[in-house]
Amino acid sequence: MTLPSRAGIAYEQNLKGRPIGRPLILIHGAGAEHRFWPPELRSLHPLRVLAPDLPGHGASPGPAAGSIVESATRLREWMSGLVSEPAILVGHSMGSAISLEFALRWPEQVAGLVLIGSGTRLPVNPWLLEATADPATLPKAVERITGWSFAREAPAALTTWVTERTLATAPGVLYQDLAACDAFDAESRLPGLRLPTLVVCGQQDRMTPPSASQALAGAIGDAELEFVADAGHYVMLEQPAVLERRIRDWINTHYPGAQAGRPAA
Repeated sequence: MTLPSRAGIAYEQNLKGRPIGRPLILIHGAGAEHRFWPPELRSLHPLRVLAPDLPGHGASPGPAAGSIVESATRLREWMSGLVSEPAILVGHSMGSAISLEFALRWPEQVAGLVLIGSGTRLPVNPWLLEATADPATLPKAVERITGWSFAREAPAALTTWVTERTLATAPGVLYQDLAACDAFDAESRLPGLRLPTLVVCGQQDRMTPPSASQALAGAIGDAELEFVADAGHYVMLEQPAVLERRIRDWINTHYPGAQAGRPAA
């Protein structure tokens, strides 16, 4: 299926029925694309859900953005004319940094935040940076990332799919993504952020450990913090039903007009 594109960014959009409530934008992480969000979240009926492929990822042409600020700016350009009201930004890992940067720069365009596998900073293991920069060691680096990203109980087929899709990303993109994450630091700016925020972390996350999510939630006023059992960094792929239910409950609490209840069978 060919995805629609705007401002150089391809995206999937849930148009099932008549969408109501706040738009929901799913922003993927490093070396990923929109399909890293499971169908349960990409079709969160009756909300209008948009899942872009960031520049240089998935179906979107390059070059990839060189920084979190540049990614947030490109995302804003893409949203212009496509989303006319404040949106809920749902970001995973690098996508969470992009969501935070967007909210800090243009809070009037953001209704709320869901930050998954995140932190006030996203430091990257130096070996991973070095290894992803070299095509010869990239496969080993991706294997290491996958090993650190999933809970022990994760199905082998899932970890294999993530490894293959990450390696399918254009050469150099994963390194740029990780370097952008490593340079990101929002800690000093977060106390002024006043938006409904849900912070989610897998209890077995070794890429951005639970302590990083605790620090992030503590730095944001009134943020809610949720730990998900039997999940690592890719919470949305490992426990999609749990995450879907938690996001629905959070939306119904903060945006009752959305009525993000489960559709009738």
